[in-house]
Amino acid sequence: MRRETGIIKESAGYRTFRVVNAVALVLVCVVTLYPFINLVAKAFSSEGYIAAGEVNLIPRGFNIDTFRVVMNDGTFWTNYGNTFLYTIVGTVIAMAITTTYAYALSKPYLKGRTFFVGIAVFTMFFGGGLIPNYILIANYLGWRNSIWAVVVPGALSVFNLLVMKSFFENFPEELEEAAAIDGLTTYGIFFRIVLPLSKAVLATMTLFYAVSIWNSWFNAFLFLDDKSLFPVTVYLRNLIAAATGVQEAIGGESAQVASNIQAVTMLLTVLPIICLYPFIQRYFVSGVMLGSVKG
Repeated sequence: MRRETGIIKESAGYRTFRVVNAVALVLVCVVTLYPFINLVAKAFSSEGYIAAGEVNLIPRGFNIDTFRVVMNDGTFWTNYGNTFLYTIVGTVIAMAITTTYAYALSKPYLKGRTFFVGIAVFTMFFGGGLIPNYILIANYLGWRNSIWAVVVPGALSVFNLLVMKSFFENFPEELEEAAAIDGLTTYGIFFRIVLPLSKAVLATMTLFYAVSIWNSWFNAFLFLDDKSLFPVTVYLRNLIAAATGVQEAIGGESAQVASNIQAVTMLLTVLPIICLYPFIQRYFVSGVMLGSVKG
């Protein structure tokens, strides 16, 4: 770009860059949105059109009977409620551990700081393995068929911890010093000063944890035997893995029903996360720390 007599004139190279950039972003949007739009189209289409491969972006043979079948299934709603419970409890536990751990590690005067950071980073490269984890959680802790087997093992993401630690390290020390002069304790500074001014990173980490827990299924599949405790992701997994069983459950209908009912269940599963994004997105644009301290 070059400036002429107070007017910014775009160069040919910059215009080419903008065109290429726009085309690339459109292609990314198409690749990202097509599977979801196709899923919605299948959810509202008749089984015959799905079997014939005629459903792409627009529903064919509009059909909502499968929604009635799924929504009349008490097990689906029980598992759906379990997912909400696991997500809420797991996110609260994860955020409590991550924020306190990251805030402590962000202080250079913390004794053993390097050791505690090393412990966290070590887990990114080495794990105990599936069998030792199963023995620990199921036998020694006795968490089999318990909510804790679902929400506790993944309660701390080291990546999220390091991101939040970096954020707290850049937190203005003047604010904390001023609060300490006013008589606030360390806990008071953390809860009344640091957290309220960290809404951007807190919202981001909360979303990361919530989406991860909402989509997880392996721990529940591994440690839960009671179907009434399953999250909806295990319900969906069983639906996809045992299509013939689903056909029998709905009265021996044609094989195409399995594909349609899977699409309906997946659509109902992702809706809460899709509805949550617009309320969190504004925190991704800019942080609330900008301009809080004048140099």
